[in-house]
Amino acid sequence: MTDPIKRRVVAWSTGTVGRHAIAGIDARPDLDLVGLWVSNPDKIGKDAGQLAELGRDLGVLATNDRDALFALKPDVVVHTAMADDRIFECMEDLISFLEHGINVVSSGPVLLCYPNGLGLDEYVDRINAAGEKTGASLHVNGIDPGWANDVLPLTTSSLCQRIDEVRVSEIADYSTYYQPVVMQEIYGFGKPMDEVAMLWQPGILTTAWGPVVRQIAAGLDLELDADLVEEVERVPAEYDTETISVNIKAGTMGAVRFQVKGTVDGVPRVVLDHVTRTDAKAMPEWPQPPEGDGCYRVEFTGEPCITIDMVHRGENGDHNVSGMIVTAMRLVNSVPAVCDAPSGLVYAKDLPMITGRGLVASKPSA
Repeated sequence: MTDPIKRRVVAWSTGTVGRHAIAGIDARPDLDLVGLWVSNPDKIGKDAGQLAELGRDLGVLATNDRDALFALKPDVVVHTAMADDRIFECMEDLISFLEHGINVVSSGPVLLCYPNGLGLDEYVDRINAAGEKTGASLHVNGIDPGWANDVLPLTTSSLCQRIDEVRVSEIADYSTYYQPVVMQEIYGFGKPMDEVAMLWQPGILTTAWGPVVRQIAAGLDLELDADLVEEVERVPAEYDTETISVNIKAGTMGAVRFQVKGTVDGVPRVVLDHVTRTDAKAMPEWPQPPEGDGCYRVEFTGEPCITIDMVHRGENGDHNVSGMIVTAMRLVNSVPAVCDAPSGLVYAKDLPMITGRGLVASKPSA
């Protein structure tokens, strides 16, 4: 049996997703971590293993010197830096990697999961032009937007005889989700109900989660009506609630359900449905996970009717921690396929099967 090709990898950030990506890169026998970028000056010079909380050194020191990392001539950048509040700056970073001939797997900006119809043709053209020139590829994915609402539903569709509607859902309690900017400024949790956060401005949901709907439709060869339909129901917290990211006073925003619907002749055919609570007891009439505090759900109405619930949790029992892990590992495990893919922007629907090759432990953890 021949040894696997070793891909040289630079990890780009060490945040809530990035540290799990480092652990995943270290775990795969076909990946070799050669560099690490950080934005926090306090992390410069620290070992990747310590920043990823592995309890051991990996022999790779963090830097914010981009040129030094490019000089390492990595095969791929695993990019997990925060993108939600710096979308266009982040896209410039990704294009720069491609221009240096470096493949990229990235957790954001999520609109690049499938940007058709978003008015981003200029950026998509630049991505594809850079890839064509250097041979490098870019794939943006994760868990949601990502695998739970592109690969999972499209794979499940192969079991169907007739599809009337496909619905992909995230149903989750975000009280242990540590992302203060996302929770407070983007979602608006803990803000007065009359203060409309960024995510609820008209058209933003179509930009952020519309790619989910449109990629599913493309995978099913379905031509949707031109405009997607956005629906949002925000409700106040019934009592003061403490979360890891924000303390929520009674009467301020405490839960939200939003949907992005792709229709054909006005009839919903592909629906993205999100139920986000900061208190597991809030809004019991909204969809609930089958167990625990969260799940991803895929539902097909047609012949046959199919429901799949994916429940996940970390070893410590928390689903928000495992949400970061599965986001990181979807990227890390995609590296070989993306490196081998055609140049430019690569979509989940077009990649081959991706597995956790090489990750089965020699013995169970204690």
